[in-house]
Amino acid sequence: MDDVAIIGVGLHPFGRHGDKSAFEMAADAVELALTDAGVPWSGVQRAFGGSWEVWTDPVTSLIGLTGIPFINVFSACATGAATIQQAANAIVAGTADIVMAVGTDKHARGSFKGNPMLTNVPAWYGDNGQYVTTKFFGMKINKYMHDYDVSSATLAKVAAKNYRNGALNPKAFRRKPISEEEILSSPMLNYPLTSYMFCAPDEGAAAVVLCRADIAHRYTDTPVYVKATAIRTRNYGAYEVNTTWAPVEEDVAPTVYASRAAYEVAGIGPEDVDVIQLQDTDAGAEVIHMAENGFCTNGEQEKLLAAGATEIAGSMPINTDGGLIANGEPIGASGLRQVHELVLQLRGQAGDRQVQGDPRVGYAQVYGAPGIAAVTILAR
Repeated sequence: MDDVAIIGVGLHPFGRHGDKSAFEMAADAVELALTDAGVPWSGVQRAFGGSWEVWTDPVTSLIGLTGIPFINVFSACATGAATIQQAANAIVAGTADIVMAVGTDKHARGSFKGNPMLTNVPAWYGDNGQYVTTKFFGMKINKYMHDYDVSSATLAKVAAKNYRNGALNPKAFRRKPISEEEILSSPMLNYPLTSYMFCAPDEGAAAVVLCRADIAHRYTDTPVYVKATAIRTRNYGAYEVNTTWAPVEEDVAPTVYASRAAYEVAGIGPEDVDVIQLQDTDAGAEVIHMAENGFCTNGEQEKLLAAGATEIAGSMPINTDGGLIANGEPIGASGLRQVHELVLQLRGQAGDRQVQGDPRVGYAQVYGAPGIAAVTILAR
């Protein structure tokens, strides 16, 4: 895909914002993205918005009632990535030259809560305590650690790295470094994951302005091109949280299929990627996704993390803005936050978080229950 460029990004800080509504945060993010792009709201011809908590199209009452098509999107944790894909597809299809993608959410404190029946799981699954994501993530990484000889110390390294990166990010939720020792000694939530190894639901918004690639230089000297977007759901045999049964056969996660599809469309491989954003709902997820996206083999994570490969100054910097662990997860905005960070990195505008060298390719992956994965590849 060489037909779509990103010309503007905007990010409302993630965290806790009192009485400020999800719509107000979204409006702020949209205004920042429009300013970055040098485009008025009246110049946007179509918009896609994502959220768990609200319909996003009413944000037009705050930024301008221009009558444009505004389509709401929801794909669990992949919602932000889905809005990017739909915005890019609208441009490729010729239905608009300039499109806005925006995501926002305002989650209550504590773990995510919901009705299991919304994901085609019977009510009893929640009544007996199984509809808890921390339980699923703990089970998944526990098996992975057993199969590939990954230690709890490696999980602590992932979390500590993301807290350090978050401390460099003025828009992150958690901006205090936490040592590996503190992470390991924090309360155990679901073995082997301690409380400091998890992200938290919170509040925030992000927005991205996209346009036809051939007109991008009218607006910016540093366009970033959408090289590929791919979304896949699980095949029979993939292990997933929202299920009451276990398959008799085993298959890889949908992330593997989404990454393969994205690499093929972009015409590159994992060795060509300079900066990476991976879903780190918990520290174990980042470890697993390193392999699922092709950046290492299963079990190689121990050696790479010990060598500092995933640090900002390393050979494969991952979650340079602190990821979910430092930023939290307002679901609708999370994937767009990843894109915001990649755009800053590819422009050379990430400040203290800027990776070494001359980054040209960025990679973002999100994964959400009930078994949906999305990959976005950007390049300049």
